[in-house]
Amino acid sequence: MRLIEGLSIGISAIRANKMRSLLTMLGIIIGVAAVLAMIAIGDGAKIIVLKDAEKLGGANQFTMYRTSYKREGGRWIRIRSNEYLEYEDVLAIEAECPSVIAVTPRIPEWRGALIQAADGSETRAGYNGVDAAYPIAMDWAIQEGRFITDEDVENATKICVLGEEVVTELFGDKSPLGQEIKIAKGGGRYDRWGRRDSKRSTERFTVVGTMTPRGRSLRFGWSYDNLVFIPISTVQERFTGNNRIQDIVIYAHTVEDVPKAIEEVKTVIRKRHKGDDKFVGIFEMRAGMAQLEKISKMIKIALGSIAGFSLLVGGIGIMNMMLVAVTERTREIGLRKALGAKSVNILVQFLMEAVILCGVGGALGVGLGIFAGEGMAILAVKIAKIVPEWPAVVSTQWVLISVSFSAVIGILFGLYPAVKASSLSPIEALRTE
Repeated sequence: MRLIEGLSIGISAIRANKMRSLLTMLGIIIGVAAVLAMIAIGDGAKIIVLKDAEKLGGANQFTMYRTSYKREGGRWIRIRSNEYLEYEDVLAIEAECPSVIAVTPRIPEWRGALIQAADGSETRAGYNGVDAAYPIAMDWAIQEGRFITDEDVENATKICVLGEEVVTELFGDKSPLGQEIKIAKGGGRYDRWGRRDSKRSTERFTVVGTMTPRGRSLRFGWSYDNLVFIPISTVQERFTGNNRIQDIVIYAHTVEDVPKAIEEVKTVIRKRHKGDDKFVGIFEMRAGMAQLEKISKMIKIALGSIAGFSLLVGGIGIMNMMLVAVTERTREIGLRKALGAKSVNILVQFLMEAVILCGVGGALGVGLGIFAGEGMAILAVKIAKIVPEWPAVVSTQWVLISVSFSAVIGILFGLYPAVKASSLSPIEALRTE
């Protein structure tokens, strides 16, 4: 029997029992749809997290910061060190670490300070003391005006660059360039003995630029558009009263170069700080991404298991229907064999029916899975309310895997009924009532 003839007979048999065939395919349809919908949501979540990492500067970065405690051996250890990070550390890392492509210092205030415009409008926003390398390292474009320059850092000029939310709150649709703002921060200064001054410090700054919209960090919660950027030396002079740097954000050439870059940076720190590197902590973006990969794999394994059970149930349904079909068509099988059909022809005929059932069920499941994935993505946005859009990513790879797997299920679970049909004796088959 030719393959095309087997397909034709299989399709005719399915069309003769439309409702029974549809109910039999239901397990395959649901199994394939479930795995595609959940994979689409899971891959969409991964894209959201990757985009969030890009907001922070990318997975090839790590942040070095001054810390007073470190976790060792399951408990927190107090770090008793008089060493602090300084701007000279930034210059040394740039000069002596070949695995590093960019370094930017940062003195952040995420909790928010009172920002006031000349017309009396005000808002609460954070500020970051940074240098000229910041927008290049962050791959963040200027929307209007300019960013902080090396001369601004060298001269500790009183200029600033605003995020989009700050611009909207203070100036509306007007251009803020050349306008003056006041930043009031309580308890910002240190006296000459290193004690924190409780008095509110208020400084005036001239706006020289604005940044393009960046969005909110899902991991940390703050909005990059609600920040004011000031020369780091100005923050040291006007707010902190010392030459310390809180964070140094370091960018390796690639994600794979991060461990090597960390070791190079630690070597520089030990050389500059009397062999001491325990006073610095390191936060790796790469570690968070690796954890994401582990979670993603676990989700896919779990979803694959659930879909496997669904497809198993569907496969049992296919076998059950094919066994019923063999019983119902015993006389037909006997007649075919009496007219010269070989056992292999009968085997192919019934096997093709099972494969067609699973193939059609898989195709319908793909359509339902894509539709369900889009619906679940919309639902996820309304329930979670953490992102304005949740992408539903249906990959061609998973579509092909789903359809192929459903066809394999058809072969495996259709094989026994097909063998049973092909092994019937034509005389006994023709005697069947």
